[in-house]
Amino acid sequence: QYAYYTEGLKIYTTIDTRMQKYAEEAAVKQMKQVQKTFNSHWGNTNPWQDEYHHEIPHFIEVLAKKTSYYKLLSQKYNGDEDSINYYLNVPHPVKLFDYEQGYIEKEISTLDSIRYMEHFMHCGFVAIEPQTGHVKAWVGDVDFETWKYDKVTAMRQPGSTFKLFVYAEAMNQGITPCDTRKDEFFSMKVMDKGKEVTWAPTNADGHFSGANITLKQAFAMSINSVAVRLGQECGIERIVKTAHDMGIKSKLDPTPALALGSSDVNLLELVNAYCTPCNQGRMHDPVLVTRIVDRDGDVIYEAKPDDKEALTERSAFLVQQLLMGGMSGTSSRLRSYVGYDVTDTDFGGKTGTSNNHSDAWFIGTTPKLVCGAWVGGEYRC
Repeated sequence: QYAYYTEGLKIYTTIDTRMQKYAEEAAVKQMKQVQKTFNSHWGNTNPWQDEYHHEIPHFIEVLAKKTSYYKLLSQKYNGDEDSINYYLNVPHPVKLFDYEQGYIEKEISTLDSIRYMEHFMHCGFVAIEPQTGHVKAWVGDVDFETWKYDKVTAMRQPGSTFKLFVYAEAMNQGITPCDTRKDEFFSMKVMDKGKEVTWAPTNADGHFSGANITLKQAFAMSINSVAVRLGQECGIERIVKTAHDMGIKSKLDPTPALALGSSDVNLLELVNAYCTPCNQGRMHDPVLVTRIVDRDGDVIYEAKPDDKEALTERSAFLVQQLLMGGMSGTSSRLRSYVGYDVTDTDFGGKTGTSNNHSDAWFIGTTPKLVCGAWVGGEYRC
């Protein structure tokens, strides 16, 4: 047992201070623009709405009950709701985050301050070196002083970024990116809350081409019908195993919808799993601390090199080709940031969006660095 702040320990981390600085600056820069777009879209309408675009009743009041101030009032007034609600609505000076000024102070109530903060979008970003598992940059949200809940480890639906594991298992089974599958409507019987129902996957644009397309094209364009078909063909249980072998730690629900990212994961494990094909199929657990030395110079902890084969070199190579093909599909906007034709380089990437659009993901890959970003609302309405 050590008192970390008083015993003179030296803790050596993998974070690259320059990368961390760039990551933090980029997060604020991009999220400022995301926030402008979000504000323009919603205007004066509250964004906490259900799937039918109806505002969720008492959404803010329910959040208020989770605050320490509510618990303090509840204790002070013996749970009397009238007294609690009165003081929750009393204006007082509040320090609030603001993109233009950094922070602003307003005379508003606790409930109004919660309403103000729930209009903000959030983000997470992490960068990992595939050959070592070393985490080079980690941004938990836009502003640490305002939001201390780390979005890098938050559990969210990965959407189409999970398709990597469907295609990786397909490559394991001898399928290649040049093989074709038909983009067409189909349905199947699935269990939902103990009842058998009919489920039919749809594509993002709501249409099916009816064409036989290569898996490389299907991955690049994120065609849902092909991913679900491929999931059934390869076996969902085998895809679950491959995802876990590649670095996913979270429990995965082996249903047909898993091929479209229906089970929650976090950004750290997702980015780490994307490192695996970039490391010839070998998986490292993420490393944040390399060693710890006490005041006498004795090493009391040292990270041990540890990796294992998760994909064959053949499968890893083919998955890399799929990721690189993404640059001509849903990840094509990366060209405008890189500044040259990324189709002639080793850049790769995959986008992902959850069903209700409360989660947006992008994982970008290079041979030496894999980066992942998540953007979304703090709560999934």
